[in-house]
Amino acid sequence: MDENEVLPQDEIQSQPSVEVEPEAVTAPLTPPTPVKSIRRSTRPRPVNSVVPMEFVWLMLPIIFMLGLGTGWVLWGGRVATTAVATADSGTVTRYSVAEAGNPAIGPVGAPVTIIEFSDYQCPYCKEWYNTVNSRLLKEYEGKIRFVYRDLPLSSIHPEAQGAAEAADCAGEQNAYWKYHDALFTASHGLGAQAYPQYAADLGLDVNAFNTCVAERRYQQEVNDDARVGVSMGLTGTPTFFINGLKIVGSQPYEVFQQIIDNELKTAPAKNQ
Repeated sequence: MDENEVLPQDEIQSQPSVEVEPEAVTAPLTPPTPVKSIRRSTRPRPVNSVVPMEFVWLMLPIIFMLGLGTGWVLWGGRVATTAVATADSGTVTRYSVAEAGNPAIGPVGAPVTIIEFSDYQCPYCKEWYNTVNSRLLKEYEGKIRFVYRDLPLSSIHPEAQGAAEAADCAGEQNAYWKYHDALFTASHGLGAQAYPQYAADLGLDVNAFNTCVAERRYQQEVNDDARVGVSMGLTGTPTFFINGLKIVGSQPYEVFQQIIDNELKTAPAKNQ
């Protein structure tokens, strides 16, 4: 197996560098409850003496099977994946994630597409932006297409939704990425008073921008992005898909470099 190969079980999970919302991904949404894996002890937990032990042992297999069934209903039928055969007969799971008209940098026919689900108030998203984002875009210019999708964790980040909508309003004046960068720089912080200041700094028509923000013109668009993330079982930011390969958390540049280089070796350019 090539040393750069990424297998399904090697999907990168980094809890210290991913922001996880405790209950709901965004206030207007009602996401399904994710099914968590359960590590069972070899010894049964103490049971209240009022409940007969025989009844408890009888019910455990039923509860376990119900949990598996619920997990399949919630996620199994929702996340589109493709098992791709590799040279050594192994497989790589690729998630089917669409750009869906979201802001993108890089050619449409690039051999590698990176789709990020992110939150403008997430400290780990900011960390990744500061340490990896610009380096990737510079060193793989013309070879990758980078797409930004919104996943505001509104219950813990009250300004995430508003920031995402403000960035889309800046996009009306062809300044989405400049505004995106300004939000992560956070020189004015986040909030209703800050958004017009960023617009003014970028030389935008502030009146038109303010009207867009006040009308919440892009509320539905941001919510739609978040619903896609929820339907795929995403619970934290940032989460990335590199040609469908999932990476969770603010991983270092070298992690992205390894996967991208492998994709460039094995994947033909799109639309060619």
